[in-house]
Amino acid sequence: MKNIAITKDMQGAMTPNSVLQDLLNGNKRFVEGNPEGSDNASLINQTIAGQYPKAVVLSCIDSRVPVETVFDQAIGDIFVARVAGNFENTDILGSLEYSCNVAGSKLILVLGHESCGAVKAACDGVELGNITAMLDNIMPAVRKSADEVEGEANSSNKEFVAKTVENNVKLTIERIRKKSPILAEMEDFGEIAIVGGVYSLHTGKVEML
Repeated sequence: MKNIAITKDMQGAMTPNSVLQDLLNGNKRFVEGNPEGSDNASLINQTIAGQYPKAVVLSCIDSRVPVETVFDQAIGDIFVARVAGNFENTDILGSLEYSCNVAGSKLILVLGHESCGAVKAACDGVELGNITAMLDNIMPAVRKSADEVEGEANSSNKEFVAKTVENNVKLTIERIRKKSPILAEMEDFGEIAIVGGVYSLHTGKVEML
C-alpha cells in the first residue's frame, strides 16, 4: 500500500525515463487488475504543505480514461491537464510550464485515446458553438491523416480516426516544443522528456508512440 507521498528529495532523484517506466508499470498493474492500495488519509496529510508530482499528463476529458486510475497513481503523484482532444493552448502550455519548470515534474505525457469523440467530430467537420473553435486545434491532424490513410476521411473510417488520434498526439508534442522555449530547453538539457501515447478503450493499455 502506498502511504508515503513524493517529497522534494524523492522527486529530485527521479529521471524522465524512470518516471515514464513508473507510469507504464502502473498501467500494467491496472490492466492486470492488480492496482496498489493507497492510504489516502495519510497522503492527504502529507501533501497539505506542498506537492512534488513526478509527471504531468495532458489528456482528453473522456470519462472512460481516468488518468490517475489507468496509471495506478495516488494523491500527489501526477498533475493532470484535461481538454477535449488533448491539444495544447496558451493555458495548457502555462500549466505544463508550471508543472515542470516550477514544480519539478520530470515528464510530460500527451495521452490520446481510442475512438476519441473530439477527434471524430473534427474528422466530420462538426460546427457547434464554441466546439467549432475547439476542434480547429485538431484539424492539422485530420489533414495529415487524409494524406496517409485510404478511404473516406470521416469518422466512419475507423483507420482514419485511429491515425488522426495518433497524429493529434504527435503534432501536439511538436507544437509544445515550438510554442514553449522553456519546455524545449528543459528537454534539450535532459531535465524532462515529452512523450506521447494512446489509451485503448478495449484493453486499458497505453501504447507509447
